[in-house]
Amino acid sequence: MKNRISVPLVGSVIVLGIIGIIGAFTSNPIGFLQSIAVFALVGLAIFYVFRLIAKANPQKKEQQAFIKAAKKSKKRLQSKTGEQQTKSSSLGSLASLKKSNKIKKKSPVHLTVIDGKKGKKKNRASL
Repeated sequence: MKNRISVPLVGSVIVLGIIGIIGAFTSNPIGFLQSIAVFALVGLAIFYVFRLIAKANPQKKEQQAFIKAAKKSKKRLQSKTGEQQTKSSSLGSLASLKKSNKIKKKSPVHLTVIDGKKGKKKNRASL
């Protein structure tokens, strides 16, 4: 029910807006273009002010530092894998194929498992 009422209402507002823009342009084209230029300049000024405010956010700096560290880590890991690939290619094609099949995927170094006190359960009978 609401959908049936809102579609013609929105359509009529858009049509009236287009008629108003055409009327303003035909009656005073220079004034119309001037008002559009002022509107665009004010919009750009507001955009740049908000951009400067968002750039000064300390969380943004931390995020940039994290991204930079991630890129360094990625480069380091790629250089290690690149060294392994050059070594294996120098050994020969058959040996490298056999070696690549045997290489298992290692777990990342920065992820560790912390073991808790799994074996020591509370003695509920003594409470």
